[in-house]
Amino acid sequence: MKKMILVMAVGAITTAVKAQDNKLYLKGGYNHANVSVTSDGAVDDSRALPSFHAGIMADLPIGPGLLSLQPGIFYTGKGTKLEYGSSSQAYQFTVTANPKYIEIPVNLVVNLPLADKESKFFVGAGPYAAIGIAGKSKMDGRIFGASMKSEDKIEFTSDGKNEPDPELNEVIGMNYMKRFDYGINGTAGFAFKNVLLSINYGHGLAKVREVVNEQDDDRMKNRVWSLSLGISL
Repeated sequence: MKKMILVMAVGAITTAVKAQDNKLYLKGGYNHANVSVTSDGAVDDSRALPSFHAGIMADLPIGPGLLSLQPGIFYTGKGTKLEYGSSSQAYQFTVTANPKYIEIPVNLVVNLPLADKESKFFVGAGPYAAIGIAGKSKMDGRIFGASMKSEDKIEFTSDGKNEPDPELNEVIGMNYMKRFDYGINGTAGFAFKNVLLSINYGHGLAKVREVVNEQDDDRMKNRVWSLSLGISL
């Protein structure tokens, strides 16, 4: 199923480029990934993780070229490092999660031509959808003085729950996560004759796993900053 989605998405993007004689970029770069841990969607007390993204993106001008549609498909890393408890409590954990996704963003951008006429500045936004395919979760800590350490492959499920006790689910690992992620993007950058440079922010709207307090609707959602370099094909 995952391979079928990937093949269909790549086929649709390349067909659109060929049909309209537009640009196709091989694009990749650095991710600065985190998850929200507060009820208002902030990332206080969680640590960002470095990761990467790689894939293809099309640039499809609309009308005279002031607007463009930029669909893409990427292999991208997200995740976070969370700390629970303290040295004065019965438990203390550091949990690191590095999930990997196949992500499909579709951004509508405004193009502002630069002086050389072959270059432009662009800025825009749009939705994204992603499916989890791989990743690892690490846990290092202690309970009542006993050391605990583990490393597991992330398993993607419909609810993201890995413990029957919700309080334990809050503090023991992130080796079970929800399969599907979605959200909104903001993007800006410069496109030259054969090179594209851009910055992107992905604001997740779906929880990556369940948490203790279901009233905290903005907890455990992906937050990713990306820097990208694209080469036209």
